[in-house]
Amino acid sequence: MSSLMNVSKNGTHKNSGLSHNGWSNWIDDLFNVDTFPGVVSSNFNTSVSLPKVNIRETNDEYFIEMAVPGMKKSDFNIDIDNEVLSISAEHNVEEENTEGNFTRREFGYNSFKRTFTLPDSIDDQKIKAKYEDGILSIKLPKLEEAKPKPVRTIKIS
Repeated sequence: MSSLMNVSKNGTHKNSGLSHNGWSNWIDDLFNVDTFPGVVSSNFNTSVSLPKVNIRETNDEYFIEMAVPGMKKSDFNIDIDNEVLSISAEHNVEEENTEGNFTRREFGYNSFKRTFTLPDSIDDQKIKAKYEDGILSIKLPKLEEAKPKPVRTIKIS
């Protein structure tokens, strides 16, 4: 028994060959981004994208950096609930241009939500965030008891 659908190397689905194979392939090709890149990729957002995140750890704290250009501080909402850090944002863009007798108005809407489970070692009362040059930075200090202790030598008596 043959499968009804094959997946090509680029991830697009093709009908395996029933009596309407030519028609199905034509429909698949019509909506294939590679076939009409100017139409599909410039006018439609075909995927949901989340901001890229860098997370690093030092002896004293964790740092989260998120690339979110074009937003304002007021667009963000950062919450902690049951050891889960949630970062969300909503951003509305409206633009109106008038040229002669032609008026064009464009608008857009961006939103996202990222969540991170925090380790028990975080001092959640001292978390700080700042937004600068398109980067949201969050500083997550560790509790004193979670920080590594320096090596000490014990003398033998």
